[in-house]
Amino acid sequence: MELRSIYNEILTEHNMHPNNKQEIEHPTIELRGVNPSCGDDITLKLQIEDNVVVDGGYTGTGCAISQASADMMLDLVIGKEKEEALRLSELFMGMIRGEVKEDEVLLELDEAIALRDIAHMPARVKCAVLGWRTLGQMLGKKEE
Repeated sequence: MELRSIYNEILTEHNMHPNNKQEIEHPTIELRGVNPSCGDDITLKLQIEDNVVVDGGYTGTGCAISQASADMMLDLVIGKEKEEALRLSELFMGMIRGEVKEDEVLLELDEAIALRDIAHMPARVKCAVLGWRTLGQMLGKKEE
């Protein structure tokens, strides 16, 4: 099976059967993220205890890429310390900007590596990074 086909299956699965598109009880932090260029609109909610993301969910609407990306992101960061979640967010953004290309490093992103080729589709970049950018804002990353 071709790699691109596998990536498409991953995106489709996360869009059609998301693990984290849900309300969570007692979020300690939440933030709305909007992509006005195509209408993606999510609210990301995290429950953080002792500096660890113990639960997370998102609600909202958007294209398949924005929804799948947010779902993959939460799969990756739930259970991680805030600093590690922020580092993974920055790694994802570096991948999308083409600044990080080493496969062994990108494997840390697990299924989110499926979004690697979005960098070649400028109109879809904002879709892919919406959840990750919102996470970065929630965890205190300064806007560039």
